[in-house]
Amino acid sequence: MNSSPEKIVIVEADPAGREVLLSAARNAGYSATAFATAREALEAVRQTGPDLLLLNAASTDAGDLSTPEVIAAIHGSAATERTRLVLAVGPDARARAAALDLGADDAISLPWDAAELLARVRAQLRQQRAAQLLLEKMQIAEEGQKIAHTAFDALAVTEKMAQDASSLDRRLKIGVSAVFLIALVMAAIYFLFARNTQQNLQRTTAVIARLERGIMRQEDLMTQARKLRDAQGGVEPAEVAPSGGRAASRENDSTAGFIREDVQSVCLLHVSVAFRNQQTGQRLRYAGLNQQGEPLQDSDGNPILTLEGNGPEVKLDVFGTGFPVSPDGRVITNHHVAEPWWKNDEMSDLTNEGFQAEISSIRAYFPGDPRAFTAEIENISKDADLATMRVQLKDLKRTILSIDSSKAAAMPGEPIVLMGYATGLAAILARTDEDTAQQIVKQNAGDPSQILGELARRNLIHPLITQGHIGDVLPDKIVFDAQTTSGGSGGPLFNQAGKVIGVTYAVLQGFGGSNFGIPISFSEPLLAGAVAHASN
Repeated sequence: MNSSPEKIVIVEADPAGREVLLSAARNAGYSATAFATAREALEAVRQTGPDLLLLNAASTDAGDLSTPEVIAAIHGSAATERTRLVLAVGPDARARAAALDLGADDAISLPWDAAELLARVRAQLRQQRAAQLLLEKMQIAEEGQKIAHTAFDALAVTEKMAQDASSLDRRLKIGVSAVFLIALVMAAIYFLFARNTQQNLQRTTAVIARLERGIMRQEDLMTQARKLRDAQGGVEPAEVAPSGGRAASRENDSTAGFIREDVQSVCLLHVSVAFRNQQTGQRLRYAGLNQQGEPLQDSDGNPILTLEGNGPEVKLDVFGTGFPVSPDGRVITNHHVAEPWWKNDEMSDLTNEGFQAEISSIRAYFPGDPRAFTAEIENISKDADLATMRVQLKDLKRTILSIDSSKAAAMPGEPIVLMGYATGLAAILARTDEDTAQQIVKQNAGDPSQILGELARRNLIHPLITQGHIGDVLPDKIVFDAQTTSGGSGGPLFNQAGKVIGVTYAVLQGFGGSNFGIPISFSEPLLAGAVAHASN
């Protein structure tokens, strides 16, 4: 089963417009390529058979293929029969109607509107998946019909053999009985296998339903954002403290200095987790989506899951924090952020049902940059809840945070500053006004990747900053009272000298006086191992 992102080919003659469309499609999670002419794009379409072709009719100039020629070529090739065609035409209704009459699956007026365009792309791809699912069901039904005919034929032949066997000797009768017995055994094995598979899938559905209860839907996301916005009371974004926590003080010039410089280096990590069947290798999927773009549900309100078809994959979105420790994109975070199933009892239940959690994608977002940077796990600590990731920073330049692992760097009673993305998406949306937050969430159908892409484009992704004091320093943990919560895991803990002395990893629910960080010294074996690996 193909689990790669859906493919989109874009035809846009204008270089600037082509780059905007390409970036929007990739930020939305699609595998996108772009061409200046329809002739170049059509050749790529024939070779790759993409899911959707996005064509600006104005790009089919003299010397290139005409729009009707492109449409005819798409519909006339078996390799592209499943490719959806969205055509951009003039601003009037007649142009759109003419495009649909020519055979386009959808038409949109120029100039492009990114939100409307992505919504139409999603709608076309949903229709494509539904059509493909229906086709596969028809094929399954036809196969079942053939099997039924074969079974009836076999039964008729067997009955004839049984009748003939009555006139034969005892050995032939025993042979016919053996055939019947084998058939019964095979039928029983198949029944038990099918029933066991169905029961496993039902139990998996229950586990997924429990996990999804921790995922905020559109309405829940907006409700949480409103609560946080009310709690912040108009505090500047870079100083906001979640859940009533204290904002970082600006009275100390040196503290304010490293905050202003280092805040740009603390990145938001979006980890998407998928689930693969250990026996078949198939990814777990939703059976389909309703008109609101949400998974179809059974009578109990649980999502309907399947291993077949082209429904969207079941993915859980996890948010965490990271910070760079080398110019080549090496980032420190927690083990439970890099591999969210680590020490997670509910995800372990999925393993017991025959499903293996695995990383679908990891993207990093840095303040002040509109791009989503691809990341992958580099190293996992054997001794602590720590991991390193390698982020493809491209041309991005950010300050490398300084670390201090000496015993004198972290002392009980000393002030500390904490940076992180506590409460994830909700806290970021809380920094906008109500109308803007509503617009972003609704236009992107509540999809976390698309919401994050829009937030990054608007320069709204910044870590929360809280301050407090060290309560105790133990061999394996630093206890502090600077507030944080889910999403803040992996955030750097600074001492008053601006050095990273620890990495946030746990909170004590219901008691803000005891949050925990891992001493930064535990990261040294990870970094040393990465350096040794790179030198080899």
